[in-house]
Amino acid sequence: MNKMNYQRELDRVIAQHQRAGEVPKLLLHVCCAPCSSYCLEYLSDYFDITVYYYNPNISIKEEYAYRLREEKRFIAQKAFKYPVRLTESAYHPEEFFAAVKGLEQEPEGGLRCRECFRLRLRATAQKAKELGFDYFTTTLTISPLKNAALLNEIGAEMGAAYGVPWLWSDFKKREGYKRSIELSREYDLYRQNYCGCVFSRRSGDRK
Repeated sequence: MNKMNYQRELDRVIAQHQRAGEVPKLLLHVCCAPCSSYCLEYLSDYFDITVYYYNPNISIKEEYAYRLREEKRFIAQKAFKYPVRLTESAYHPEEFFAAVKGLEQEPEGGLRCRECFRLRLRATAQKAKELGFDYFTTTLTISPLKNAALLNEIGAEMGAAYGVPWLWSDFKKREGYKRSIELSREYDLYRQNYCGCVFSRRSGDRK
């Protein structure tokens, strides 16, 4: 699976629906406005998107709310070919702490992050199933610090478990991360220096 060209697979799916004149419904898990900026700019030309804001890993409630406000502001200000909507989950950070119990001392990018990805992608797959979406995916692959192969592996697993196709992606490709920085400047988006949990914040503060 690590040898798959995720961008090429995404291109194939897009081309398939374009030929058929279809605009499939996509549930897009979003971690923050900067990471979503390029993903939404790109994908909204081909998909009917609903943003799903589910991030119990964000340990500080004010930080969670601020990132959510920035996401809503970006969606309201950016022009899209097809409408972009947003649905949010209730804020339950205890779900994250339960998922990573015993992994608190793991380094960033290790087993704790894997379980965090599983938690959020499972919830996204469940929501996609519940609401009848054609696909689901996440903006997390845009980060140079995130393991795209692992995210796609978990996403495919959750898609199979809940019966909703996973949309393969590696949004870093084609200078996606660079474009996200440009859009963040253009829309004056808040860019944090850590993923969201208390553990990543400590790591960010040390750096």
